[in-house]
Amino acid sequence: MTRATLYSSSRRRTAVPSPRESPAPPVPPPAGPAAPTAVGAPPPSLPAAETRASADPARGRLRAFAGRHERPLLVVLGAATALAAMMATTAMNRPAKPLTQADIDAAVLHTLETKEIPSQASRAYEKIADSVVRVRDLDVADDESVVESGVGTGVVIVDSGLILTNLHVVLGAKKVGVVFADGLESEASVVSVQPEHDLAVLKAKTLPDDLKAATLRSTADLVPGDRVVAVGFPFGIGPSVSEGVISGLRREYSSPEGKRILTNLIQFDAAANPGNSGGPLVTMDGEVVGIVTGILNPTKQRVFIGIGFAVPIENAAAGVGLSPF
Repeated sequence: MTRATLYSSSRRRTAVPSPRESPAPPVPPPAGPAAPTAVGAPPPSLPAAETRASADPARGRLRAFAGRHERPLLVVLGAATALAAMMATTAMNRPAKPLTQADIDAAVLHTLETKEIPSQASRAYEKIADSVVRVRDLDVADDESVVESGVGTGVVIVDSGLILTNLHVVLGAKKVGVVFADGLESEASVVSVQPEHDLAVLKAKTLPDDLKAATLRSTADLVPGDRVVAVGFPFGIGPSVSEGVISGLRREYSSPEGKRILTNLIQFDAAANPGNSGGPLVTMDGEVVGIVTGILNPTKQRVFIGIGFAVPIENAAAGVGLSPF
């Protein structure tokens, strides 16, 4: 380690004789009369160093002490420096203070105040959006052009192109078409039906390259008050998202024509209107628990007044031979 240059506190050092040498005897000053001093003359001036020493004896003694004990002082100074460095290193390597619940609460509060967090409904929709399809009831016009005469909703449950929807959406259609989330249009055929649950399974002829199937979830642990979203094409507008809660379980519902009575339905209050039929009822985790099938309205307006019904996904999965629960 490079050591800084040290300087003596005195201007001159007296040579210390070697032990083998005897000090020379002092030479007496030449004899003679002392120089006369004029009466009233000022005393002879002292050197500047002696003047300062006489003016500040404590400082002079300190400097003399430092000069006599230079090496011990250097050792003490080096030890103090090493101790300070060791204490600094220890402080830097000291383990971090363990997190407390107060620290966690403060961090969460800071995040909530400074970050815009997406809603649960938007996150649920994001997970299901790629699996929702527009189901089209197609007719051939007089000029042989294909026109859309009705709109419903479906959800992809197998990535080979199997789509769940309501039977009443495709019943009587001359031709069925679907539009996937990426805009791809395809014809579809009805491969199976469940009239007792108002369900139909479609198979699309043309598929997107990255078709994504929805995740299905059992309804066994659903309870009233659980939050859900309904996704579909109400009045042909969409895809549209509405949020609500499970209002009840194991409900019965009669179709407007009174031709069918559906049982074991999920009641919900997320807004649903004509065109939502066949669409998924989704939990906040983005998992499908039901297929929207009808709305209750004592009038003939066919608009939502707060009570909708969905077929449990277990019934729908059984219709295509799936028993994941």
